[in-house]
Amino acid sequence: MFTTVMLVLPALRLLNDTFQQPDGSYGVGHITKVAQNPVDRQAIGSSLALGLVQATLATAIGAPAAWLITRMRLGGRAFWLSLMNVASNFAGIGLAFGFVALIGSTGMLTLIVQALFGIADNPFPSPGSFNGMNLVYLYFNVPMFVLLTLPALSVLKDDWQEAAEVCHATRWQFWRYVGIPVLSPFVIAGWLLVFTWTIGVYAVAYAVASSPNAMRLITLQIGTTLESSVFGLGRAAVLSVLLMLLAVLTTVLYRLSLKRAARWL
Repeated sequence: MFTTVMLVLPALRLLNDTFQQPDGSYGVGHITKVAQNPVDRQAIGSSLALGLVQATLATAIGAPAAWLITRMRLGGRAFWLSLMNVASNFAGIGLAFGFVALIGSTGMLTLIVQALFGIADNPFPSPGSFNGMNLVYLYFNVPMFVLLTLPALSVLKDDWQEAAEVCHATRWQFWRYVGIPVLSPFVIAGWLLVFTWTIGVYAVAYAVASSPNAMRLITLQIGTTLESSVFGLGRAAVLSVLLMLLAVLTTVLYRLSLKRAARWL
């Protein structure tokens, strides 16, 4: 019942609004308008690019960090896990305003660097720009990836490495033929979750949308359409269905990755 009310019915309504035209007939008019609108195309491309970059950076930083945390003593591991928990949950308007206050045009760190080095312009990227968004999003995406990956690292047992050493295998050979093949499905699953999470974030993007060189994202375009709704909600429905399809696709791939990894559990 809960799934029907909270997921199925809203999804059906979105699909109906996507294809229903103003005169009550059904067609692909809304989809055509979105496809022909350069602003919407830019928003879709920017969201996908941001998701790809964030997922890749979070994986490149988070995977080694998670491995290092598993090798720490209990006290150090508890400290870093607590820190990761706090950082991964601090992802909202407060985080965006924190970065604006830190590296914005009149941010604290910006003013300090300008005073020390005599720089007139802001040496940091605008929080709403592509580079700025990547800085902001990494704050919570890397800890989230670490927390998602840590349980998987326990699958890699020390006995396997000892057995490889008995067989005169080098450390590189162990990782190439055992470690990476075992952990790669878990890493891919984490990559997919970070990608999906990134393209669906709204609060952080909304908070920095007014900064210079701010990006256009799918979630922001949906919000703008819902706020104005001058030309109806068909545009917002199309973009929402696109997000839904991306989420379904990544969820299917995520399940396939975990299914492949389940043989090691």
